[in-house]
Amino acid sequence: MRILFLGDLVGRSGRDAAATAIPKLRSQLSLDLVVVNAENASHGFGLAPEMARALFEAGADAITLGNHAWDRKEIIPYIEAEPRLIRPLNFPPGTPGRGSTIVETTTGRRALVVNAMGRLFMDPLDDPFRGVQSTLATHRMGPGGSVHAILVDFHAEASSEKLALAHSFDGKVSLIVGTHTHTPSADHQILPGGTAYMTDAGMCGDYDSVIGMQKGTAALRFWKKIPGDRLAPAEGEATICGVLVTTDDTTGLATAIHPLRLGGRLSQAIPPA
Repeated sequence: MRILFLGDLVGRSGRDAAATAIPKLRSQLSLDLVVVNAENASHGFGLAPEMARALFEAGADAITLGNHAWDRKEIIPYIEAEPRLIRPLNFPPGTPGRGSTIVETTTGRRALVVNAMGRLFMDPLDDPFRGVQSTLATHRMGPGGSVHAILVDFHAEASSEKLALAHSFDGKVSLIVGTHTHTPSADHQILPGGTAYMTDAGMCGDYDSVIGMQKGTAALRFWKKIPGDRLAPAEGEATICGVLVTTDDTTGLATAIHPLRLGGRLSQAIPPA
């Protein structure tokens, strides 16, 4: 399988760029699965139902969230009804929605998409390690398994926590990719057990900014340390950032991983077709 994961969509710039790019990338890169983190799609805070629908219509197969999952309250009834939209699995029991979903591709293959959130420098949620372990106990790749590939979006601040999760489940999933920092890391690799890994996929948004938000207001918060104007997304040309992984059809493990950076200010990185 060829799997594309796009990092956090930030504001209109990010979500419009992603919606425009996804159909082209599906064709150009012969993609089987497209997963997008959209927890910052609505003015940088949360996701509205109509925005999720637009991403699905553009060709996203699943959407993941993070610590801003509930910033738009109207997402609550929508996430209950839409299995392709998932939130971190380690929210407490009874939280709306689900932490994983199975996507069936047009070729009939099945992929498990998992969303978890870190605890280091983040909200004190349930243990993401045991949460992922519990989910993987019911889904397995490889011969006789229930799915052909497994992707984990680990929405976390600390690179140490992301790496620890990756090494804990190396050989059991196709890809573990980090989100939340909005900065693409340069450590894309295949771990010894065959799991592809990247500490952070980066964001889809305007990089002439402070992690996607307008520079002046964001910087002023560090200078004055008092509440100021509400942060608003930067609205310049977005860079589409993500990662492409190719998996073995038999084992589900990764055979190649390539970063994607398209448009905007960053150096370009286009995976091979």
